[in-house]
Amino acid sequence: MATATTEYKERLRQLAELMLAVSGESVTMMKRNAPDQALKLKRQDEWGIYLEFLKILFNLTDRLVALHIPLKDQMEFMNGLEDAVTQQMKRALEPAFGNNTDQMEIVMTIGTTVAESRQAYEQYKFLITEESKMKSEMFRDFGEKVAEALGVPGNAQLCSAATLCASAVVPALSAVLQGQAPPSQETSQSVPTPTGATADLKKSTGQEIKLVSLMSSVSGEEVETRWGLHPRFREDLTPSELQQLTKLLNQVAKILGERYAAVAFSKEWASWHKAGHA
Repeated sequence: MATATTEYKERLRQLAELMLAVSGESVTMMKRNAPDQALKLKRQDEWGIYLEFLKILFNLTDRLVALHIPLKDQMEFMNGLEDAVTQQMKRALEPAFGNNTDQMEIVMTIGTTVAESRQAYEQYKFLITEESKMKSEMFRDFGEKVAEALGVPGNAQLCSAATLCASAVVPALSAVLQGQAPPSQETSQSVPTPTGATADLKKSTGQEIKLVSLMSSVSGEEVETRWGLHPRFREDLTPSELQQLTKLLNQVAKILGERYAAVAFSKEWASWHKAGHA
């Protein structure tokens, strides 16, 4: 085993466990946000949604690796992460398939996932630690892919829920890359498979979760401001609480949206845009 891979072995294992656990939990969240559509999902469709989350997580991790891993080790680290995810996937599926698990098919599936992740998301150039128009566009693109995989393309609620699930894990990924072991929780997660079999994984998560998201973006002469709630947070609210929160967040979105519009079309905006800030 290569030196760099050996040095980061524990971090690679933790990242792989985290990515698989978050992907599995996110599929569950998407189905809860679209219960009617979830009943129509085929097993292969559910597997496709799971892989969409893995794709965005590979991309987010790659962007964070550039900040926390020495340049000379970054390529080898990402190759090691692909191997670590493959190994974790094999372990997760073994209880379901036993000796019939097709090891090579899993290797090819993860390899294809990584390649498609690069093809879909490397075109978006931004710094992961900063908010920007390009970052918002990438997450919007991802959310639309998930909604389409669920059979409801353009569904704003599902797009927002998918974005929140993916963006909320960034602090945890960053913590692992910095060598801070996230607190483990003995929570069972399922990995959807093409045949419907499931397997348990131990989930490791960070302590920081984005419960409320508010974003503004400008396209031409139009400014769009939207907000969203973490799917699990939404489920914990009573109808009355959700109604009150919706009213407050609509007011906040209006105030911030108007302010963002004023800034976006000001003379100063041109210099900010050239500098890559939003």
